[in-house]
Amino acid sequence: MTCIIGLVHNGKVYMGGDSAGASGWLVRPLRNPKVFKVGPFIIGGAGSIRMSNVLQYHLEVQPQDGESDHEYMVCQFAEAVRAALKKHGVTKIENNVEEVEAGSIFLVGYRGHLYWADSDFQITEHTDGYDACGCGGEFALGAMMALEGLEPKARIRQALKIAAHFSGGVVGPFSMIEQGPSETKGE
Repeated sequence: MTCIIGLVHNGKVYMGGDSAGASGWLVRPLRNPKVFKVGPFIIGGAGSIRMSNVLQYHLEVQPQDGESDHEYMVCQFAEAVRAALKKHGVTKIENNVEEVEAGSIFLVGYRGHLYWADSDFQITEHTDGYDACGCGGEFALGAMMALEGLEPKARIRQALKIAAHFSGGVVGPFSMIEQGPSETKGE
């Protein structure tokens, strides 16, 4: 239960998320935001709250050292995520595949790029310049396309409202963070 939306605009990454915490049919707003900063990254998690807790408070990634941003995200970031989640009991191995709980996905903003990190630690970057995940993700993707032209924060906020209207697993209040490229260089 969640909706996380990321958007790249003029070299900045914007990310917004809802507050839904669900257990079966019970859905209640959480106090802690689902979007947060960790060093040079902004992260928004959908699925396992424990996954997001570990990413927010235990993730340590070596600084980038000459490789491309995509190579860094695949070879350093994803491996650091996998190690942190494994160390703190969030991953499982089934059929020789290590992954977190199904549906546990997160978006990552880094150096003006927006990445999708899937439950099996694959890192992808879509060409649209925006992405969304969680049970409200498909509603949010449609809304983001329809709302093109709005200022980034207004676009994300309206897309979250639309996702909440159509998905019982998306609940306000909504939180939002942004990150400019100068916030990630040299860290």
